[in-house]
Amino acid sequence: MAAVSKASVEEPKSNILPPNLKSKNKAESQSKKSFNVDSPSFTPSFLSPADGAKSTLKPASTTISPKAASAAPFMPKQIISRPNTSTPPVRQDARTPDWALPGAQEFVPGRLDPSAIQAHDANDHRTPHFEAFHAVQHQLNPYLDPSLNGATFFQAPSTFQQPVQYHQYAPIGPYNTNMLPYQRSVHDLFLPNEAREDLQKKMAAALQTLPNSQLPQHIESYHSLVPLDTTHHKSSSIFGGYHSWVYKAQSSANGHFFVLRRIEGFRLTNELAIRSVQPWKHIVNAGIVRLVDVFTNRSFGDSSLFVVTDYHPLSKTLAEHHQIGHGRHVRGRSSIDQVSETVLWSYVTQLASALKTVHNSGLAARVLDTSKVLVTGKNRVRLNGCAVMDVIQHEAGTPLAQLQRQDLVNLGLTILSVGANVADASQNFARAMDQFKRFYKPELQNAMVWLYSAQQYQDRTIDQFITLISSQMIASFDAALHADDNLHTELAREVENARLVRLLTKLNFINERPEFEHDRQWAENGERFFLKLFRDYVFHQVDSQGRPVIDLAHILSCMNKLDAGTDERVTLISRDEQNCFVVSYRELKKAIESAFQDLNSHARRI
Repeated sequence: MAAVSKASVEEPKSNILPPNLKSKNKAESQSKKSFNVDSPSFTPSFLSPADGAKSTLKPASTTISPKAASAAPFMPKQIISRPNTSTPPVRQDARTPDWALPGAQEFVPGRLDPSAIQAHDANDHRTPHFEAFHAVQHQLNPYLDPSLNGATFFQAPSTFQQPVQYHQYAPIGPYNTNMLPYQRSVHDLFLPNEAREDLQKKMAAALQTLPNSQLPQHIESYHSLVPLDTTHHKSSSIFGGYHSWVYKAQSSANGHFFVLRRIEGFRLTNELAIRSVQPWKHIVNAGIVRLVDVFTNRSFGDSSLFVVTDYHPLSKTLAEHHQIGHGRHVRGRSSIDQVSETVLWSYVTQLASALKTVHNSGLAARVLDTSKVLVTGKNRVRLNGCAVMDVIQHEAGTPLAQLQRQDLVNLGLTILSVGANVADASQNFARAMDQFKRFYKPELQNAMVWLYSAQQYQDRTIDQFITLISSQMIASFDAALHADDNLHTELAREVENARLVRLLTKLNFINERPEFEHDRQWAENGERFFLKLFRDYVFHQVDSQGRPVIDLAHILSCMNKLDAGTDERVTLISRDEQNCFVVSYRELKKAIESAFQDLNSHARRI
């Protein structure tokens, strides 16, 4: 013990000597000593340079410092994981996830070498093609090569098929240019949130009811009335002195929703007045609210006229949409912005197209006002309240040509009221026109003047007006085509939904079925067993740390391959890890069809 203690004390003193003296003394001492079995093995403390120059590096100390007693406990910073014996060990940081390897190269799709895939599959048949993304120089992205049509993503490289099959998702433009070609967002596969929210609100409005209502339970074949117009100050100047009320109702015949416009206090004296609205039922135009039926009823305690039209949920009138008559001032337009000229031209072209259809059918709208034109969508307007005046003023005998010219005047006054923000532009046309000229170009101004003076010229018709604004009609038509393209783009995102829902429905019919044909283990035997394992593979995966994998792309990829019935193989392992199956998606698809046909045939026999 004394010798050991002395050596441990004297060793630090030797460290003070220069390296050349230390090496010399050490060599002399070693030459005097004889070989011993208990001698420690030689461990070089440093390497001398190759050129023979003297090194200035200090040798590592072979003793333990007394300060080591108070050192912190040893914690490994890196672990070595060896997936299998054929691959070299991989050093990995224990504090980071297993996928965040420091030496891993970021995946960038490029060219994929088919020979690399075949060689990889020869070594491991359980690995799908799409997982063989090695660090090669060029790899293939099947979504970017138009010559392949994405066939290599689901099939072997030698079995290309054209055109693209129905089960392959192909996004249709316009596209988001801010993302790289290989980047995809989950929201790109589904309907945009704004459009979805708008549709949900409209469906909720259609299903809205009014409990404990004092309204009549039934009016002819319509029930569940809900008032749509809650304004108590009703104007009687639109419908010839009669007050009107609007209700939403559901038809008992087909379950659809319609709008009932009630003309209060109207007494029908001539049956020909009701028959005069028959031509309106045959008018089909995108700018006109379709007429369904007209009848009289006494359910409200008086004789009332009811006009049934199509129901457009959450629609507003032009007066409500633009708050005409209040809230906006010409010199201080802070609360509501001025209506743009493009929007006004869109209104003009839509209403002009509707009037052309009406006039060519030998009719007149007779009701064209900011309180009767509906806004059913973004810059989307429709004529409403048509055919009401044909019944109320059936015996007036006004010439049709005069009524059609009055439609032109009413169209000009309606657009002028929206642009100048006046409730009734006919009361002071000159003042409204002065305000209108401050914000809009002469072309739109001249169109308003032409419409307002149509009653003074006997030869002015809607066809002449459409010829006058033909350039704007072309612009509106182009905008309608762009809107149609956008709708088709959104619709293309939903194409996959119905197909995948049907496939998931079949799987849920088969999996975990409690009993079938007096066999409680029907869903656990034969081909139904690995369908259950496939369900776990798709939806119940976990990572290396036991956390659930929530990956929508994995689910969509697996379901698309299953629906296509590809030859790609997948490894399915039971929950107790006692059973393992290597099956292809083609076999899985056959198993689903076979099991579902058994269920379907048994249900038909019953």
